[in-house]
Amino acid sequence: MIPHLHPHAGDCEHACCLKIEHLSVHIGGETILDNIDLHMHCGQMVALIGPNGAGKSTLIRAILGQREYEGKITFHEASGKEAKLRIGYVPQSPAFDRGDPVSVMDLFTCCIFKRPAFLRPTKAMREKVLACLANVHGEALIDKRIGTLSGGELQRVLLALALEPMPNILILDEPLSGVDVEGMELLMDMLDEIRKTYDLSILMTTHDFSMLGRYADRVVLLREKILCKGTPLEVLNSDEFAQAFHLGGAK
Repeated sequence: MIPHLHPHAGDCEHACCLKIEHLSVHIGGETILDNIDLHMHCGQMVALIGPNGAGKSTLIRAILGQREYEGKITFHEASGKEAKLRIGYVPQSPAFDRGDPVSVMDLFTCCIFKRPAFLRPTKAMREKVLACLANVHGEALIDKRIGTLSGGELQRVLLALALEPMPNILILDEPLSGVDVEGMELLMDMLDEIRKTYDLSILMTTHDFSMLGRYADRVVLLREKILCKGTPLEVLNSDEFAQAFHLGGAK
């Protein structure tokens, strides 16, 4: 099933747009990324796929400003004016000790309010955290210990953190890793709701292709270069995809 494309899917003129132009990364004389060109419009969900070592994490780090690169990364408002890019980032789920006493409220206290977790939060702070968690339907998680959260619950908490303050683009690194099938669907439904509600771009890396046809507007197949990009149906049925993942039937 081909998803309904965002109205601005092929038009930068009347949409806010993240532009990655001629981006290359070289590390120790080795080319990791070579001449990457990619445009993402507000409201689009783009899945970045490729085999291990293809450069997906390197591209994310370049966008985050954590990796030196050649080329340009710019963000333009719908008016065409260049503006500062605000990024929300959800890393691949970190491991927490199940015995760790840190709660979701404690995590938000440290990350948002820059305040030690051992200090009692104010009523206003708690209300703010509840409002953040409401974006991911996670208000009931506020007093849970981080170590006891399921994979899906932890992703929702990290997502709520990434949405404060509201970014232009949300980047998720393997958000479906460690999440069961039911949790995957809940998380993808939530991301779909968020991007439509706030008209923000979502870029996610994934090794799980089962839900791309239902949720992604575009898929980008990467292995040092962009091998193929298009709708999920176009990319997943391409010879480039079959060759990249060593599937039978590639021409």
